[in-house]
Parts: sequence; structure tokens; C-alpha cells
Amino acid sequence: MAKYIDPKCRLCRREGVKLYLKGERCFSPKCPIDKKGAQIPGQHGKKRSHGRISGYGIQLREKQKCKRSYGVLEGQFHKYYELSIKSAQNTGEVLMQLLESRLDNIVFRLGFVVSRSLARQLVTHGNVLVNGKKVDIASYITKPGQTIKLSDKSTKFVFVAPNLTEKSVPAKWLSRKGAEGKIDRLPTRDEIGSDIKENLIIEYYSR
Repeated sequence: MAKYIDPKCRLCRREGVKLYLKGERCFSPKCPIDKKGAQIPGQHGKKRSHGRISGYGIQLREKQKCKRSYGVLEGQFHKYYELSIKSAQNTGEVLMQLLESRLDNIVFRLGFVVSRSLARQLVTHGNVLVNGKKVDIASYITKPGQTIKLSDKSTKFVFVAPNLTEKSVPAKWLSRKGAEGKIDRLPTRDEIGSDIKENLIIEYYSR
């Protein structure tokens, strides 16, 4: 399974905004966006950052920002788009709901971990149960009514245990008790609360 292995902070700098890919570090003074600003990485980044962006470029950057936020590579992201345009509902909202329904995102939204990358690690290492059965596929699309539970071993991990004792509040469309959560329903677009403009992504793929 392909995955991005280069420094995550470069992705935030390339998109010019915080994507919150490294959990608590993103809220600390160590965040490169806070220290150096949103300069594009690379030796020519300073020159490119002042250039005028075309309409196509704006759409591309929005698409890149979205898929990098969720830790999805291009092939998988395009499949989500293809599924969303087949729906009779709002294409952009369906696209965001598919991304939010990924198992790694659900683990993150339930508050078990502080970043999607840690959630992905939990899932791929076989530490997450869906309706009592182990699922180790981060891109697994969950459905309303399913229960998500951490394995007994994972509740003792240093990056998990503190989150189980704190009174963290999961997303409104989820419910949680201890190391177990449930998907009550699909989120509305307002509840996802992202600054992503999904209409630009749809326009990018529709061109």
C-alpha cells in the first residue's frame, strides 16, 4: 500500500495553511507555519509564492489540500470523486462524507488519537475492531450503526491512553464511551467544519 513518507510539515508549507498532520506539534511554537510563515518549500519557493495563480491552479491547490489533510493519495481520492458524482445528493457533500467515513478518520474524530496519521497507524497494525471484528484497512468505509472499538493492547499505548482518560468530546455525529465509539449517522457538511471548498475540487475533476 502506497503512502507518503516525506516530512509532513512540507505539505503544510506547500499549501500555505496548517493541515494539522502532526497533532499537538501543530499547536506548538515548533510549527514551521508559525516560525517561518507559509513559504513554499524548495530553493525557488520564495519566488513562486509571489506568483499569480490561475483558476486551474486554485482548483488544484484546493484538491491537494483536501487529500493531504485526510492522508489520501491521488488514486484513492479520485475514486471517492467518482463515487460522489454517481450519487443523487450534493456531489461535494457526498465527497466529504466519504472522506469522513474512512476508518482512520473515524478513529481520529472519536478522539482516540490526536492526528489522522496516528489513527492510520492504529488501524493498519490491527488495533481497531469494527462490530467486534478486526479491520486493518485505513480506507475502509464505515457505515452508520457500526461500533468502533480499540483493542485492549492499544489502550495502553502512550499516544492513546491519555486521550481515554480526558473528557474529550467526539464529533456530533458520533458517540463514545471509553475505548468504544459508535457512528450514529453521517455528518452534515456544516458538522465537518473544514475550510475546504469542495466545489473547487469538483470543478477541477469536471474540467
